Amino acid sequence: MDDQKHDHDLNALEKRIKELAQNMERMKLAEYVRLLENPWRLLYVNFISGVARGLGIAVGFAILGAILILTLRQLVALNLPLIGGFIADLVEIVQLQLGTR
Repeated sequence: MDDQKHDHDLNALEKRIKELAQNMERMKLAEYVRLLENPWRLLYVNFISGVARGLGIAVGFAILGAILILTLRQLVALNLPLIGGFIADLVEIVQLQLGTR
């Protein structure tokens, strides 16, 4: 009876070890450890990802800003009494800034 329990425990442990190995392979843990062992490669990868992130933020902000300006222009064309003057001044300021460059 003791041998059966011992074999069952070993089989359960072997199954858990295989699951752990599969999970580690899915996480690409070995590649991550290799990356940590090479600090210059880690710096390079982080630098490139930072540049890409910054470029994405700049492009996204430019697109959203352009959409905002177009929307404000259309609101000015509607000639809304309360906010029309404020929006017109804002659009004029932005156009002056863009024209001076």
